[in-house]
Amino acid sequence: MAQMLPLQAPTLAHAALPAVSGPRAALLRNIALAVAGSLLLVLAAKIKVPFWPVPMTLQTLVVFGLGAAYGSRLGAATMALYIAYGLAGLPVFTNTPPVAAGPLYLVGPTGGFLVGFVAAAAIAGWAAVRGASLPRLIGGLVVAEVVMMALGFGWLALGAQMAAGTTILGDLLKLALVACLARAGWSALQRRG
Repeated sequence: MAQMLPLQAPTLAHAALPAVSGPRAALLRNIALAVAGSLLLVLAAKIKVPFWPVPMTLQTLVVFGLGAAYGSRLGAATMALYIAYGLAGLPVFTNTPPVAAGPLYLVGPTGGFLVGFVAAAAIAGWAAVRGASLPRLIGGLVVAEVVMMALGFGWLALGAQMAAGTTILGDLLKLALVACLARAGWSALQRRG
């Protein structure tokens, strides 16, 4: 009976990549995926898209996309790795430089959103495993967005006590794009056989 239970839910990333044999190879593949995903998030943090009333980055697109592709555990671990880079002082966050990275950055106004990335990727990953139906995937992505925003705005209200301007519309557009891409990925894999 124990052999019938999978160690992790099948994810888009694991279905698309060649199978690996043994736990060590699986661990190395997951580490490589986490590093690649965290570097993609660094790049997304630096890309600013002109948007009204404030510019938007592509961070949440990558957060939800990696969660949907990697699954809840690896998606959350990838976000934690990204945050660890910033805690170590690497300029990986959107406003670094000129703002200095490090532990104090998380005390600033975006700290709650960064922590929310971990929860959002986990929720998106949970919703997207094994070619989830489109309503379940969209519902999960919306819940992930709400949790991320609640953590971000909660931090602003309680911790930093600063006003925030954000565009929910931009994130909703990114959620729709992630849902479409995840469904298209599963469809392509099913056609491939």
